[in-house]
Amino acid sequence: MNILGIESSCDETACAVVRDGREVLSSVVYTQIPLHRPYGGVVPEVASRAHIEKIAGVIAEAQNRFREKEPGGKIDAVAVTYGPGLASSLIVGLNAAKGIASGLGVPLIGVNHIEAHLHTPFLFDSGSPCATPDPEERMPALGLAVSGGHTSWVDMPEYGRYEIIGQTLDDAAGEAFDKAAKLLGLGYPGGPVMDRYAKAYWLGRDPSDAAGLRGVPYPPIKRLPDGLPEFPKGHPRQGSAALSGLDADLCVSFSGLKTALLRYVQKVSGASGAGDSFAEAAAKGALPKEMVPAVVASYQEAIVGAIADRTARALRRRAYRALIVGGGVSLNGRLRVKLAEVAESAGVELMLAAPGNCGDNAAMIAGLAFYRRNIAGDAAMKVDVHPSLEAGDEP
Repeated sequence: MNILGIESSCDETACAVVRDGREVLSSVVYTQIPLHRPYGGVVPEVASRAHIEKIAGVIAEAQNRFREKEPGGKIDAVAVTYGPGLASSLIVGLNAAKGIASGLGVPLIGVNHIEAHLHTPFLFDSGSPCATPDPEERMPALGLAVSGGHTSWVDMPEYGRYEIIGQTLDDAAGEAFDKAAKLLGLGYPGGPVMDRYAKAYWLGRDPSDAAGLRGVPYPPIKRLPDGLPEFPKGHPRQGSAALSGLDADLCVSFSGLKTALLRYVQKVSGASGAGDSFAEAAAKGALPKEMVPAVVASYQEAIVGAIADRTARALRRRAYRALIVGGGVSLNGRLRVKLAEVAESAGVELMLAAPGNCGDNAAMIAGLAFYRRNIAGDAAMKVDVHPSLEAGDEP
């Protein structure tokens, strides 16, 4: 079964064709990073306009690549993200998908973006040996969706069933990286550059040597050296209303970490004003250049340590067969090392997506649609966008 998927939840316009939920026959992603870099983050109006301008071309290119690989091949269904994400961006992709499904006379399938991230480790490129198991063979599993907009721990008793058991109460991990990079003057997006600076610190290398650091593994790290600031790992208090009934031990808060970095920069740079925003603090003063890699390394350890700790706790709740990780932040080299340690200690298989499938893409949308079709046909044609959708939710 060939499913054409469309993804437009944030700042990537993407289309892909996937066979039987796993074999990627074509995948095209137009990234808007250059458009948003001057603002230090995604601007919804800019994002939606870019989706409108690019989506037709992206879909056409994905279809052309599919036809080149599969002459005479047919699309059997169309899948699309209907949430969560930016409403103005989601609308563009949803309307395009409805039009294509109607034009082709095939069913439409609505897909949850968070759930789709947890399908990425099961995808493989057409023409390559299939090195991933059938997802149904790895249940029950613990899912970890970690991206710019989401940090969630998801119980997956069987494939296609999802229950959030822990999550961030404020900033997602990717957002915490982006805001820190903006404060430290490292640019946007923050995750990759923060990872590079931290790795350079631990290796004693120059962080500006991006090519030289690429592919080099992190050295063993046992503890922070004396003199480095130790940032909080964001453990919420049990009983907090923000938990909404979730276990505090499986949740995280990154807003305090962000504030701790802000105050540290103010202290070192001599900037005053407890109420200063990130932008105001950055304008008033910055860390000495030679201090930045060390501070980034400590800040990243707080984020990675918090995620690894909650994951280890979640894995002790029940007998899982696998730890399934998806989302753009799962590309972080230090996080991959820590999660491998956690999975090995728990005796479960760690399943990570190929680097090209970690960020937002349409292959994950088309892939999951093969297994999860609870919103399909007439129901999908009537569905509206759901910007605040969570894993396991129904519209």
